[in-house]
Amino acid sequence: MSAHSPIDQIEQPASFAFDEESEAEIATILAKYPAERKASGTLPLLYVAQKQMGRLTGSAWVPRVAMDEIARRLEVAPIRVYEVATFYLMFNTKPIGRYHLQVCTTTSCWLRGSDDVVAACKKATGIGAFGQSSADGLFTLTEVECLGACSNAPILQVDDDFYEDLDGPRTVELIEALRRGERPTPGPTIDRMGSAPAGGRKTLTDSPADQG
Repeated sequence: MSAHSPIDQIEQPASFAFDEESEAEIATILAKYPAERKASGTLPLLYVAQKQMGRLTGSAWVPRVAMDEIARRLEVAPIRVYEVATFYLMFNTKPIGRYHLQVCTTTSCWLRGSDDVVAACKKATGIGAFGQSSADGLFTLTEVECLGACSNAPILQVDDDFYEDLDGPRTVELIEALRRGERPTPGPTIDRMGSAPAGGRKTLTDSPADQG
């Protein structure tokens, strides 16, 4: 069995440098911590690196050279950054498609039809299984744990946006819009605001005038 980590098995870029936009974010982040506690910036700096890769290359992931740069900035051993990046599902340690389709399949979403969302994602993208990317490089499909929006299940997270109350046809419509370069408004895909009842309020429906 190989002793190498999965990071070692990915074709890595030779170098990485934070751009001006990222440097401004980093300055704001590190100002929140005492100098002797700047290692606490590991999580947000990984996110900055991932966003930069997505912005510049169209694939939001964190290459090892970016982790090394973060370790240098924070004055910690590189392994301290590697172990954080590989622990949290929010960080991609290999290249992904332009749009990251993250489907919650845990209890609430499953009961509300996440199987239909998964099937629609596969049908609309041609992806055969979780962890794969579409042939055109536009989409990567990932199974994720609870996204914390159970009242609006089932949920599909696209990059950082939540699309809620989905079914098969609405999922296909969403993916087709993304393929056209459109970004539909995140949130519920049915007639409700936030997690309010579909179609409007069911209680406290009287107006103040009616109560007078």
